Amino acid sequence: MKNRTVLISGASIAGPALAHWLTRYGWTVTVVERAPAVRPGGQAVDFKGATHRTVLERMGILGEVVRGRTGGQDQTIVDAAGRPRAVIPGEFTGGELEIRRGDLAGILYRHTDCEYLFGDTITKLTETADGVDVTFATAGPRRFDLVVGADGIHSNVRRLAFGPERDYVRYLGYHYALAELGEELADGEAVMYNEPGRMAAVGGPKASAFFVFASPELGYDRADTVQQRQLLVDAYQGAGWRVPELMAKIPQAREFFLDSLSRVTIDRYSRGRVVLLGDAAYGNTLGGFGTGLAIVGAYVLAGELLAADGDHQAAFARYEEQFRGYAKISQRGSAGPFLAPPSPLRIRLRDWTFKSRFLLGLLLKATDKFATDIELANYASQLTCPAPDPT
Repeated sequence: MKNRTVLISGASIAGPALAHWLTRYGWTVTVVERAPAVRPGGQAVDFKGATHRTVLERMGILGEVVRGRTGGQDQTIVDAAGRPRAVIPGEFTGGELEIRRGDLAGILYRHTDCEYLFGDTITKLTETADGVDVTFATAGPRRFDLVVGADGIHSNVRRLAFGPERDYVRYLGYHYALAELGEELADGEAVMYNEPGRMAAVGGPKASAFFVFASPELGYDRADTVQQRQLLVDAYQGAGWRVPELMAKIPQAREFFLDSLSRVTIDRYSRGRVVLLGDAAYGNTLGGFGTGLAIVGAYVLAGELLAADGDHQAAFARYEEQFRGYAKISQRGSAGPFLAPPSPLRIRLRDWTFKSRFLLGLLLKATDKFATDIELANYASQLTCPAPDPT
């Protein structure tokens, strides 16, 4: 087998999922992660339909994911006085199987048998005829046969191997924020409020408070959460409902995360011995498909490397051929205008979608179609000695 050593950047979802498959197939894998450990908490993520379920089952983690599920919760859309306008059913917001991102990351971490370099990052990639020389911020330099960027929409690997972020990431007009402000905010209910171009929600598994707002692209230091918190507070000046109460709590939020809704558009997922996976390749539009794309993408990429006996050129070409059509959902629209419609009329039309069983049914059918629009090969059957049943 060729190319037996692989460096994966990113230890959230896509990276450990790929590490699971590659080590199972006989590769030696190292995962480098900027954070000091697997990140706990975070918003809820979800899986939809038979394709996602099949991959989780083949990984041997479906049972653990089911046990860790949050149980999709209905969310009530309210007006400024707190009166109900519509109800978003849990099956729409939480898919078939919903779980907190940190809980899923922990499951994936426990199901990998490889080296992790936490608290470190790649600073330089130099490709040669027979490998990639990698320089780290902390660890000593090393050589790997292949490098995988599974490090999110602001991918460091993509920047080093393909070029600056501005060449591949397109801002879609919205930002979102997640804040842990205390479970008592919603008394167990999930409630959402809209004004044109702004959404605020409390309760439910996404986070105790969740915000989406339209704005010009904001320039900020991604490491400076104090600055980010102030940007959010500024964006919600003058808002009604309970928003002033929520904004008063933002400076003391236990956890806080702010990012743009943006899309990655890239002609090829690979360049030489470097390949992209997850949001680094497919983008982040908050449309509810990111985690499923990461899990299925890891399965396909590892499987194609196995099928090609480690020939990275053949495997990367097949990965792209097999997966780009499935990932097209990430190139369609954005959740921003849906979650924070730009006008009172658009808010009313969005609410009407959830009052109509027919329109809601169409949305759910479309979601299922996108989630299952790929034929999964049984790569493990190609092993000379089949991998042991993880169950």
